[in-house]
Order: sequence, then structure tokens, then C-alpha cells
Amino acid sequence: MADVHLNIAGRPYDVHCADGQEEQLRQLAALVDEKARGIQGGTEVRQLLFAALMLADEASEARGKVQKAEPQSDSLRAAVALAESREAAARDELHAAQAREQQALGEARAAAEREAAARAELEKLRQGAPATSASPAGRHDRALMQIADRIEALAVTAEQMA
Repeated sequence: MADVHLNIAGRPYDVHCADGQEEQLRQLAALVDEKARGIQGGTEVRQLLFAALMLADEASEARGKVQKAEPQSDSLRAAVALAESREAAARDELHAAQAREQQALGEARAAAEREAAARAELEKLRQGAPATSASPAGRHDRALMQIADRIEALAVTAEQMA
């Protein structure tokens, strides 16, 4: 236990408090002394009474502000949680969209490679060179040309899609 000497409204007081609480007690006594000295006239008891009432009023107002702020804090916490949830969902959707984009790019590259191979094969056919795949006999040249035209049309379509 610590002993603290206080002076409130011009009168000395000796008070006991827990060790380590001395400075806090001095600060509180200074508040009471300030309020009591601000009240003119009347007895010492009356000054202390009004000082106590003013401090109680300030404490009550502060409690009211805290209580009023608590629901707002809860609302803010809920809004932050909702925003974080939406951010996580947006991040997941972004990753999924990036994966779809990569897949589409891979498919477009594969289609472009197939198109290039088909164009090269078509060009060989037009120049009369044998196709790299097993070519049918000469009597099927007309059918091959029709197939080549279809491949070219498909290549143009694939090119437009990419």
C-alpha cells in the first residue's frame, strides 16, 4: 500500500492506494481540485459536492457517447467483413477468369497451329505435291481439292474466331 498526499480545494488529504497507482490518483485529485476551485462561494463541502456532480455529469456523457458509438462500431465491423468477403469473391473470380483466358489462349494457339498445318498441306496440294499424309490415288484429286477448300474455309473461320 502506498500513501499519497493530496490537496483538494485548499485542504490536504492523506490517501492510501495500491502500489503503482499513485500518479493516477494524483491526476484524479487534480481534476476534482480544478472543478472545486471553479465553483465560487459556498462551503468546502458544497464546492466538493458540485465538483463531484460535474465530474459525474462528464462521465455520464462520455458513457453515453461510448454506448452510441458501439452500434456504429458493430456496423463498421460488419461492413468491413462484408467488403473483405466481396474482395475474396472478386479475387477468386479474377483467378478463374485468368485461368479461362489461359485455356482459351492455349486453344487458340493450337487452332492456329492446326490452321498453319492445314494451309501448308493445302498449298502442297495446289502445287501438285503429294500430301504429307498418305495420299489417295490420282483419280481422287477432285475430292481432295474439295476437302482442301473446306479446310481453307475452316481455317478462315478459326482465324476470325482467334
